[in-house]
Amino acid sequence: MKVRTIPKTTSLATAGTGAPPQGRARIPWDAAGAGLPNILDMDKHGLRGLFAGEPYRGDQVYGWLFSKGVQDFNDMTDLPKDLRARLASQWAIAYPEVVSHKVSADGTEKFAYALADGCIVESVLIPEKGHYSVCVSSQVGCAMGCRFCLTATRGFTRNLSPGEIVSQVLMPIRAYPERRFTNVVFMGMGEPLLNYPNVIKAANILADPAGVQISKRRVTVSTCGIVPAIETFPRDTEAGLAVSLNATDDETRSFLMPINKKYPLADLLAALKGFDMPRRRRITVEYVLLKGVNDGVEHARRLVRLLHGIRAKVNLIPFNPWPGCPFEAPEPSRVLEFEAVLRDSPFTVMIRKEKGKDILGACGQLAGGIP
Repeated sequence: MKVRTIPKTTSLATAGTGAPPQGRARIPWDAAGAGLPNILDMDKHGLRGLFAGEPYRGDQVYGWLFSKGVQDFNDMTDLPKDLRARLASQWAIAYPEVVSHKVSADGTEKFAYALADGCIVESVLIPEKGHYSVCVSSQVGCAMGCRFCLTATRGFTRNLSPGEIVSQVLMPIRAYPERRFTNVVFMGMGEPLLNYPNVIKAANILADPAGVQISKRRVTVSTCGIVPAIETFPRDTEAGLAVSLNATDDETRSFLMPINKKYPLADLLAALKGFDMPRRRRITVEYVLLKGVNDGVEHARRLVRLLHGIRAKVNLIPFNPWPGCPFEAPEPSRVLEFEAVLRDSPFTVMIRKEKGKDILGACGQLAGGIP
């Protein structure tokens, strides 16, 4: 597997304060390019289109931006000087600004990024054995209204552009070259499949061997169940799909996730059964366990029946509380009982070890705030 380590030119902000460490500069949004379109929003096809008769120039710019991570057109040394000047007059290489950086006791890091218009999104670096995963946001806020998710309490503001999404991966890769960033999950703020064109473009840039070079098997897009987008997804990207299910009947799921009223379980499950993917790959089914709501052995048995005929693996996620939330996490013994039912089924199951709860950086805890 190839893992890009872009040379470090600056560092992300220090933990807890948002201030740059001594002797290092904060990674800023490129204020000098204010008012110009962000070239990081362009994919390879779009960049090739900028150079009539010389599409290879687009490939060169693409490599400089996404493989080498340059922030200045003057650093694109295989381009003629007049071309670099023309690009700089028409485009900005615009990154967001780190306004908060918090480090959990378990090593998880949460970043709040200020976008060019002042909106704030959060992204999380998750330490694993020998590597890191990056959890990125795809929207400012979220319109889905899932009752167990803190992001839902903030409402929806806007979609993120492809460059605003990809930047959440490029910035830590550049700032921490000693780390191996091998996984990207679209599981932060927002519903990715309601920002479909931008998310697909960002996912494909991330998984491109000429781009960021994250393995396509390690880029995963999570959805609450936008059925029409699920049906087109495998035609547009080779990224993996994760589906947040969280209930085994329509009444409970509609209570927890209002989207179920538009796309009920029967429609969602039919889309998953027809999902076209390589033979050895599986859809990830995410199931948040809520005490007294969906965590019983009978729910586990129904889940096994519901997933019959779907090539899936199951991630069990004990609920991560947040201030003012109406739910609690199940007792650990209850979680293990639920897991045991699935272990005695055809499906692979794992209990997600949630990290970053003490900094509100775990699943369902991102809200774009700077606490």
